[in-house]
Amino acid sequence: MASTTTTSPLLLLLAAMAVATLVVAPASSVDLPSGFSSITSKIPNPWSAFQDLTGCHFGEQQQGLAKVKDYLSHFGYLPESSSGFNDLFDADLEEAIKVYQRNFGLDVTGAMDASTVAQMMAPRCGVADVINGTSTMGSGGSGSSSHLHGRNLFTYFPGSPSWPRSKKRLTYAITQTSLTSIDRATLSQVFARAFARWSAATTLNFTEAADDDADITIAFYAGDHGDGEAFDGPLGTLAHAFSPTDGRFHLDAAEAWVATGDVSRASSDAAVDLESVAVHEIGHLLGLGHSGEPSAIMYPTITSRTRKVDLAEDDVAGIQNLYGGNPNFKGVAPPATSSRDMDSAAGASSRPWTALVGAVAVAAGLVVAL
Repeated sequence: MASTTTTSPLLLLLAAMAVATLVVAPASSVDLPSGFSSITSKIPNPWSAFQDLTGCHFGEQQQGLAKVKDYLSHFGYLPESSSGFNDLFDADLEEAIKVYQRNFGLDVTGAMDASTVAQMMAPRCGVADVINGTSTMGSGGSGSSSHLHGRNLFTYFPGSPSWPRSKKRLTYAITQTSLTSIDRATLSQVFARAFARWSAATTLNFTEAADDDADITIAFYAGDHGDGEAFDGPLGTLAHAFSPTDGRFHLDAAEAWVATGDVSRASSDAAVDLESVAVHEIGHLLGLGHSGEPSAIMYPTITSRTRKVDLAEDDVAGIQNLYGGNPNFKGVAPPATSSRDMDSAAGASSRPWTALVGAVAVAAGLVVAL
């Protein structure tokens, strides 16, 4: 007599539920680069509309692409347009996006894929990544697979300008604070700590001065403030600084700057750590360009409610090559896991669909066995 196979109704129900969950579950935010979910869901910024262009590629014409071109032009990836940009995804835009993707270690698709859009929407420094056709980001790769962490990716401004080797002592003055609510004493403490991080690694010393004759001037401005680099409001361009020996360092007064306490616990989702941005901009004041190394201080972007103040090996190598090393420097702190690496690690352990796939496989195996 032939045997009859009986399948447990409970097992069939469990398997069906798992498959249904797989079908309807939305993509997890951990599949996207750092900062994408928080920017799109909570905090509008000047580039939030870019998310509507996700998936756009060569040959398409879509409203909003002109603003993408303007963004890429501002940061050096496209030349300025005297007549304004159009909404056609042309060959120039495709090539500009590829250069952008190489600089940030993304897959080089030439399209507005999700990772590229997320990176473009991140708050960032206003200094260009490409100056006079030369990239100031040492990506050196053709995609994320060749973007090697730990390799020297520091860069300099074209011509490698620096302060004279004979000038070991630089002065700085905080000259414009009327647009920020942070008191002067707190600002002095924050900037002193930021300068000290570079002094610790080099032969340079920094002293706060009381007048505009200082080598470096620090000011808070809003919107157009006369230097050709207008600020754009919360969580867009956070700050910018000029290469040696200009000495100007400007911060967007519209940001929700946090100067004391733990920025990750700030009441505002748009909170930006002042010292973190200051350390980055001081790197520009000393001659460093942007780095393609995500753990480096000189990486162009930083998400809100994030503190990043410790120089990485990439930063130290770049600045010591310009000014020499401090014999008392004790080396960099153990590298913190970068935001992108943290997202990747989180994705490996927390994606709900991973467990569901396993559950379906087990259930299916049990059904067959029964």
